[in-house]
Amino acid sequence: MAIRDVTDVPVSRLFSLTGRVAAVTGGARGIGYAIAARFAEAGADVAIGDLDETAAKEAAARLERKGYRVEGMRLDVSDHHSVESFADQVVREFGRLDIWVNNAGIYPVAPALEMTDDQWSKVMSVDLDGTFWGAKAAAERMDPERGGVIINLASTAGYRGFPGMAHYVTAKHAVRGLTRTLAAELAPMNIRVLALAPTLIETPGVEAMKPVFEEAGTSLDEFAEQIPLGRAGTPDDVARVALFCASDASMFMTGSTLPVDGGQLAV
Repeated sequence: MAIRDVTDVPVSRLFSLTGRVAAVTGGARGIGYAIAARFAEAGADVAIGDLDETAAKEAAARLERKGYRVEGMRLDVSDHHSVESFADQVVREFGRLDIWVNNAGIYPVAPALEMTDDQWSKVMSVDLDGTFWGAKAAAERMDPERGGVIINLASTAGYRGFPGMAHYVTAKHAVRGLTRTLAAELAPMNIRVLALAPTLIETPGVEAMKPVFEEAGTSLDEFAEQIPLGRAGTPDDVARVALFCASDASMFMTGSTLPVDGGQLAV
C-alpha cells in the first residue's frame, strides 16, 4: 500500500497527533514520560505502560491535570501475555492504536566473565524480547487503512561496545536489526518502524546507576564531557525526535535508526 503524499499539508498539521492513540512502554519516568508528554501535547491520547503501575497512574495523572487524555496501566514487557493484555486494554480504552513506543529497558552493569545466566537473560527479555513482542502486538492491532508507527529505543550502544554491558550492547545491536526487518515486513500494512539511538541521557535511572558505573571504572560525568555538543542529553531531547518519527513529518521514513547523541557517533 502506497503511503499518502503530504506535500500540501501545512507544518502545523504535519506535527499534529490529534485523533491518534499512542502507547509508551516504560512511560512512568525518564525518556518514556517525556515522550508521553510530547505526544499528549501534540494531541494524541496516550497510554502509559509500566512495571510500576502506581508510578504509571501518577504519571498519567500529572498529564491529565494539563488537560490531556492519558491512562496509566501495568505492563511487564518481559512477559508476552502482559504485553498482549496491555495492547488489548489500550484498544478497549481508546478505541484504536496508531503509535507504539518500545521504550522500556534496563541497563545493569556486569563484566562479561562475571555475568550470570539470570543477568544475561533478564536484559534480553526486557530490552530485546520486550521490543519484539511489543512491536508484534502493536502491528496486529493497527488499522492498515490508517497505518501506524512503531518506534523502538535502541542506543549508541547499538553501534559500539561498552565494557560491563555485553548484554545491553548485544540487545541494542539486535534492536537495530529488528527495526530494519520489521520495517520491510510491515510496510505493506502501512506501518512504519523507526528506532532512536540516544547517548547518555540524564534520567533518574541513570543517576541511580552512577555509583555502579564508577565502581566499574566508568565516569558518566567524564563520558558526558566527551559528547561533542558538550553535555549529556535530556529526556526531552529524545522525546522531540520521537514526536518527529511519530508524526507525518517523517512520512517517507522507515527502517532507520536515528542517533540522538549530541554528535557522539561522529567522533
